[in-house]
Amino acid sequence: MGFSDAAVLLERAIARGVMITCAESCTGGMVAAALTDLAGSSTMFDRGFVTYTNDAKIDLLGVSPETLDQFGAVSEQAAREMARGALAHSKADIAVSITGIAGPGGSEHKPEGRVCFALAKADQVKAHTVEFGPLGRGNVRLAARDHALTLLLDAVSN
Repeated sequence: MGFSDAAVLLERAIARGVMITCAESCTGGMVAAALTDLAGSSTMFDRGFVTYTNDAKIDLLGVSPETLDQFGAVSEQAAREMARGALAHSKADIAVSITGIAGPGGSEHKPEGRVCFALAKADQVKAHTVEFGPLGRGNVRLAARDHALTLLLDAVSN
């Protein structure tokens, strides 16, 4: 398993002059690593934020403590604020954010494998949740990374 269109993402982002940033929680930098594995990635990848704790989300991305109190870190609301914050604290045109429960564990209300994503551009932020299920920590993280990369590819292709 793996995102197989990384070269296409690089090519399209460069062709369109699009700069990318990411804000990651449960993936711990896997999206940034995948993007920077590509030669020439400095022309389309500005920076990445690994904000694993709530304090990091607040300090580095400007996520509201009220949002985290009311909805939790694993929520579309938090993902939206993470993506907006990544855009605001970078020179990027597009930001993707990922926050979820890779496992083990979870709860009845927030089960293992639930990952919230947001994609932000200057004029819009869209968020959604994917239920990957209890695939195991490593597999949830890989699936989340690949989903985020696919979101970026779709965003630079349209």
